[in-house]
Amino acid sequence: MADKFAIITGASTGIGAELAKLAAADGYDLLVVADTPFVDASAGLQGQDTTVNALEVDLATFEGVDQLLDAAGGRPVDLLCANAGHGLGHAFLEQDPTAWRHVIDTNVTGTLYLLQKVLAEMVSRNAGKILVTGSIAGFIPGTFNAVYNGTKAFVDNFTDALRNEIKASDGVTLTTLMPGPVETEFFARGNMMDTQVGQDPHKSDPADVAKDGYEAVMAGKSSIVSGWKNKIQQAVANVTPASVLAEQHRKMAEPGSAQG
Repeated sequence: MADKFAIITGASTGIGAELAKLAAADGYDLLVVADTPFVDASAGLQGQDTTVNALEVDLATFEGVDQLLDAAGGRPVDLLCANAGHGLGHAFLEQDPTAWRHVIDTNVTGTLYLLQKVLAEMVSRNAGKILVTGSIAGFIPGTFNAVYNGTKAFVDNFTDALRNEIKASDGVTLTTLMPGPVETEFFARGNMMDTQVGQDPHKSDPADVAKDGYEAVMAGKSSIVSGWKNKIQQAVANVTPASVLAEQHRKMAEPGSAQG
């Protein structure tokens, strides 16, 4: 057993799986969690002198988060990567309410409940690091991704506020990772493969995004926008009218736009 323990959610693929590799290489025992099956929880972790336990559970529910915490067995969490989340494409009026509610419950409700539980313990001992995956989507009105972008706007804003609330706990690091589009299962799972952004061959590599986030949380940074193009997009979004941003998002996220 290592002397450091990390929980990484959304860890079956993509950014979460890459974060797990980095944490294992850094000497953390791991509890990797996702609501999709782990083909091989130790993939890419061979040769590391750490323990890896996997849990498949729905983090959109309080019960699922409680199962995660039970699986930790009371062990103090040194690093939490709250990376679980998913999107939902197509027009809001066409979406099944159970589908958009699951996006909100995963990206917001479950994330906040997990943060409250883990962060309270970290603050009490004034030690620990948390990386929360937000998104530059939180700065952009998400036409045809309205619920997802709204949840990321909440996460980006919430973590800024929470960071200030706990600023007296100087031994605790809370970092927000804000990537742009990443080459993961996100677009297929969100039914967005018929869009320009879904078909974009220049999406970020999840390994690069994970590295940016991991280095930022270890350095104690408040936030990190991954990728220079996304840094520019964030800066432009701050001075561009919402109506213009919404129309730009429509062009890349409208169903059928990949063929347009």
